[in-house]
Amino acid sequence: MKNSIMFEVNARPHTSALPEQCTLLQSLREELGLNGPKLGCGEGECGACTVLVDGQPQTSCNLPLWDVKGKKITTLEGLGTDGLPHRLQTAFIEENAGQCGYCLSGIITRAAALLRDNPRPSREDIIAGLEKHLCRCGAHERIIRAIQKAAA
Repeated sequence: MKNSIMFEVNARPHTSALPEQCTLLQSLREELGLNGPKLGCGEGECGACTVLVDGQPQTSCNLPLWDVKGKKITTLEGLGTDGLPHRLQTAFIEENAGQCGYCLSGIITRAAALLRDNPRPSREDIIAGLEKHLCRCGAHERIIRAIQKAAA
């Protein structure tokens, strides 16, 4: 069934014309051309597609459009701008925290929620907060350092 599902993406209204059982990730990438959230496992297990839904981290690859009706979605692209990047984006660049970069959008987005809720997380808090994220490159130490730097 095809419906018009309205929600907000990065502080802008959006009406999806995709069928309501399609995923939020499909709408973000196909309709809006956003490249931050990535399709990884397709099952919500790797975290590459993580976005904020009403401020809470959620995987978008398994989130049907009907479930985001009227909600506020924030992707990596909505965290900062070219002229004024989010402090996490800056810290990740400064720490060379990414290798291939495929997982980083989801990690940075979840880290933004972590820092919002816990402005001074311990190393253990960061590790626990990123538990659902998989970085196959093994850049975990640089990722943790970047989040610590952004929190400082």
